Amino acid sequence: MTRIVILGAGPAGAAVALGLRRLGYAVTLVSEWRRFAALEGVSVRVLEAMRGAGLHQALADAVLPSQRQVSWNGRQHAQNIEYLLDRPSVDRGLREDLRQAGVELIEGRVLTVQTSADGHRIEIQGCETRVADFLVEARGRQAPALGKGLRGPETVSLLNRWQGTSGNTASAVESLEDGWAWMARRADGQCYWQWTVDVVSAGLPGKTMLLDYCRRRRLDSSVARAFFGNDPELDLQLHARSSTAILSPRVCGDNWIRVGDAAMAVDPLSGNGIFQSLSSALQAPTVINTLLCKPERAALAQRFHQQRVEQLFLRFARIGRDFYADEQRWLDLPFWQARRQWPDAEVAHAEADFNALRIERAPVLRDGFVDEAEVVITADQPLGIWHVQGVELASLVRRLRSEPADQVLAGLTVEQGRTVRGWLLAQGFKP
Repeated sequence: MTRIVILGAGPAGAAVALGLRRLGYAVTLVSEWRRFAALEGVSVRVLEAMRGAGLHQALADAVLPSQRQVSWNGRQHAQNIEYLLDRPSVDRGLREDLRQAGVELIEGRVLTVQTSADGHRIEIQGCETRVADFLVEARGRQAPALGKGLRGPETVSLLNRWQGTSGNTASAVESLEDGWAWMARRADGQCYWQWTVDVVSAGLPGKTMLLDYCRRRRLDSSVARAFFGNDPELDLQLHARSSTAILSPRVCGDNWIRVGDAAMAVDPLSGNGIFQSLSSALQAPTVINTLLCKPERAALAQRFHQQRVEQLFLRFARIGRDFYADEQRWLDLPFWQARRQWPDAEVAHAEADFNALRIERAPVLRDGFVDEAEVVITADQPLGIWHVQGVELASLVRRLRSEPADQVLAGLTVEQGRTVRGWLLAQGFKP
């Protein structure tokens, strides 16, 4: 039996483990558990993605949604619905999801990983050395670097947490002269204020003075004072963590794969961390299955994973760039200047043009494996889209260039016709 070991038990590692169990593989997962309390705001789309991955117990304590208040570029408005997830509770639920699926769990710190063409030797503190035929690296930003990848402006997020008095669940975002802050308050009185700043230009004090410095900066904000009120701050704590956008130069080999933040870690402004982690993790079981069962397709499977991780990274980076560019008050200050032009000048959402659609052969997921098929390259899908509602699009687009639309779409079901017509209109097709 193939021995598969996953390092890291966050949403990405857990999603890969559950996906592999559904394919019939035995899986061992090794992880240290989170050592600090954190809160994360997520959208309905994230909750749906987690449920789709089988992470049901992880969402058992998801609190009721609140409308996020936004103060950006001098304007205040309510935007988007946000669910607040207590990450320690999520982690406990993830472990329960994994146990119910039959995943072997090992709690411990990974000391060394020795990799060769024959497999991997994993030394774990306080445990026996484990040997794996295939390794999944899902330890997030703590995963060892594989060389110099693509990096955004060096960024650090300073999370302040304290216990206040009970009240209503709420969250808010505020842009500041030298960064931005996300703040949240749970009904039980747990309060969070996370300040994201530029490492080079922030001029932060030493570690012993950092907590007081953050508190003064928070009290300087009228938005934060109104959000948290004048309640006492009990057990005030600080946790600093890197939030620099990083793309690993390689994310897949013949007997290993990287997922989640170990593959790509994005700026927290550009996309929810859990969502981008799942985006790369959900495809990984099929890639692994292909590498193990159809080694003749190894290059195709690796290309599939590498291209999609890179494209996701750039998409999130461009979304973040456009958010930063919306703040016009401090154009020449270092924090904003460095982020409003990175990673490039490519538009995040290109204008649709049906005549510009191209048909190419590309890797796709078919019947549990990575395969190759004709896909349609669009402005928003530069790696191609294979089918919509079970209808392969390449032959359909090819026919539409010379045949009437009613004739091409005549054989579709009502639901297929509705969905395909919607997709065609979104691509700029004019009947």
